[in-house]
Amino acid sequence: MYGGGDTESERTAFRKAEKIYKLYYQSNTKKKKQPRAVDLTQVLDFKSIVQLFNANGQVPPGVSLAAAPQFDRPVFCLEKHPGFYFIPQALSVAEQCHWIRESLTSFPQPPNRTNHNAVYGSIHDLFIAAKERKVLVENQNCLKGLLPDNNSLATDLAYRWELSEEPSVTSRESTIKSISASTLLRKLRWSTLGLQFDWSKRSYNVDLPHNKIPDLLSELAKKMAAPSMSLGEEFQPEAAIVNYFGAGDMLGGHLDDMEADWSKPIVSMSLGCKAIFLLGGKSREDEPIAMFLRSGDIVLMAGEVRECFHDNNHPQTVDARLLVHPW
Repeated sequence: MYGGGDTESERTAFRKAEKIYKLYYQSNTKKKKQPRAVDLTQVLDFKSIVQLFNANGQVPPGVSLAAAPQFDRPVFCLEKHPGFYFIPQALSVAEQCHWIRESLTSFPQPPNRTNHNAVYGSIHDLFIAAKERKVLVENQNCLKGLLPDNNSLATDLAYRWELSEEPSVTSRESTIKSISASTLLRKLRWSTLGLQFDWSKRSYNVDLPHNKIPDLLSELAKKMAAPSMSLGEEFQPEAAIVNYFGAGDMLGGHLDDMEADWSKPIVSMSLGCKAIFLLGGKSREDEPIAMFLRSGDIVLMAGEVRECFHDNNHPQTVDARLLVHPW
């Protein structure tokens, strides 16, 4: 997607900003890899804005306060991006720890789908399997052609792979395919809750098995979405996507445009290490605003800002971005 060459997308203002904040390493291979220094002076920092507001009631140009009487902390808007709301440190440390734990243990559980489904089918208890040093191995009966009668793709994949204790795998034939659960956990990139999103068709598939969004998460999303909702309306989340990011990861400039009603917000909760969020305009040629996202921060995007390109850059270590959607 972002390969070399002087392509048209490589020259856009949005892509140039992505390259400015992306994690690169120094090319000197004689020493331990060191990250390239990045100029962060132009990155909007809502932590500093909160401190300024608490000290003298002022906010910098381009930033305004939202009417949010239900919150005990300021909620900020960007004047050039109607429908964008930033709630700094909306989640307590205890809440952050809870949702990080859920993102690693509960949310990847079937029938929720992850990026591993296409290759390995459903994997149960991946986090526990990684802690127990288990390995996913190819089923020997599958290698012999002994597949179940109901040979759909989903059934085939679920039957083809099984979790095994690591010591027993080393004694098997080297021709058997295997991958450690810890590697699969490191390569976890997304999981979906509630209505399942079909990434191949970029649409929600109501026919896929799914559970409803956990009540606690649904109630949290309803509470946090309130500043962007009309008076008397209540946010009704039906789907969520957890994006998992490692150091240097990014999604690339994109739109979240698959929901039927763009007037309702996407509620984005940041968990883990600090990242840089880029918010552009309706064209990739519009120069984006860069801002820090810290663990516990919440972003709302509703209405007009839903038409704006945006991206996360992750110059540090692993974190998760939990996005709760209406449908």
